[in-house]
Amino acid sequence: MQSSHAVARPSLLLTRKLPDAVEARAARDYRAVLNTDDTPLSGAEIAARASGMDGILCCAGDRLDAAAIAALPDSVRILATFSVGTDHIDLAAARARGLIVTNTPDVLTDATADIALLLMLGAARRASEGERMIRAGAWTGWTPTQLMGTHLGGKRLAILGMGRIGRAVAERARAFGMAIHYHNRSRLTQDLEQGGTFHADAEAMLEHADVLSFHCPATRETTHWLNAARIERLPRGAIVVNTARGAVVEDAALIAALRSGRIAAAGLDVFEGEPNLNPAYRDLPNTFLLPHLGSATVETRNAMGFRALDNLDAHFNKRQIPDKVI
Repeated sequence: MQSSHAVARPSLLLTRKLPDAVEARAARDYRAVLNTDDTPLSGAEIAARASGMDGILCCAGDRLDAAAIAALPDSVRILATFSVGTDHIDLAAARARGLIVTNTPDVLTDATADIALLLMLGAARRASEGERMIRAGAWTGWTPTQLMGTHLGGKRLAILGMGRIGRAVAERARAFGMAIHYHNRSRLTQDLEQGGTFHADAEAMLEHADVLSFHCPATRETTHWLNAARIERLPRGAIVVNTARGAVVEDAALIAALRSGRIAAAGLDVFEGEPNLNPAYRDLPNTFLLPHLGSATVETRNAMGFRALDNLDAHFNKRQIPDKVI
């Protein structure tokens, strides 16, 4: 029988359907309110469902802007996001309200880097065109000039944002014989740089980008960073890869460059306004498109959920929080 002095488990709102193992742990350790049918919630709906909650385990698609944060009940003291990025949360508003915000770094590095290489290879080797040909029953057999793509060996990979994921992409690309160029807020140490070429000026790096891969957050400075003017600085026939945030690319400019052949191909896992991406991408033969699969492995998504719960456990047990953003 439970002691009359037993402390009630904290209450926790999960805004989306999470992997079974994550929900099982949440239900074991918390009075967890689940989103079993995975209905996407607006900020106002999250605030309404959070009535009486002590914490919220939210996700990257949740728009927790200043209005949503202001509407949260006073009982909520922590937002643990099931993501590395926090651009879906108004951090200034959260800080002003005294909320703790945590994220899930480290655990999705390899999965996202793998997807970046998949996109790079898929775009370079015209994989979408080949698969569509097979599925449509249009393949009539091998020919010497059919779907000739780009060989990555010896090409220059330019990485915008050399954090954990950018470095993991560089490591994989070296195995294909690619030369690494990168821009970062600060130059890496030699042991992390691994022979890559640092460019203090991101725009100056573009002329060295046979492949340009984005691994930076969406900020005021990076929103629509890849625009028509910067595309003109890329070598003709360059390939663009984005596993970061859709907003770093100006869609109209990239689509025009793909149509004209100025850009040979693009491999995209993220889109501005997703899932309502610019429909022109779907009509272009030289796009290799994925539905935000960067971290979508069983192992990685479980690890992300457990990392979020570790942060929540630390908070409610008054321990140091491992991944505290604010």
